[in-house]
Amino acid sequence: MVGKILVGLIALLHVYILVLEMFLWDKPYGLKAFANTPEKAKLTKVMAQNQGLYNGFLAAGLFWSLCTPEIYATSLANFFLGCVLVAGIYGGMTASKKIMYIQAIPALLALLAVNLSF
Repeated sequence: MVGKILVGLIALLHVYILVLEMFLWDKPYGLKAFANTPEKAKLTKVMAQNQGLYNGFLAAGLFWSLCTPEIYATSLANFFLGCVLVAGIYGGMTASKKIMYIQAIPALLALLAVNLSF
């Protein structure tokens, strides 16, 4: 049960990131969340929307793992949580260290929980 709850929370986090990157990137809330200037946000808006779409795919895969028969659920959760973990590590190394705490560590904890309890 803990594994499923963590998978669901991480899926919701990625829906939130999708909204931030696709729809709020150049709005005051998005500017603050990503420490952007209006000028930089204008130049990078399309790129951010693309990133948001990918975060939506991660969320969809995680939700899929929660709705699929048990025989496939763990494999799907492992794959999509692994993607989140790799993206979080890469983002933490290249963009902002806080991504490690927001994405990578929760994904790692969820992976552990899923494989102990799913």
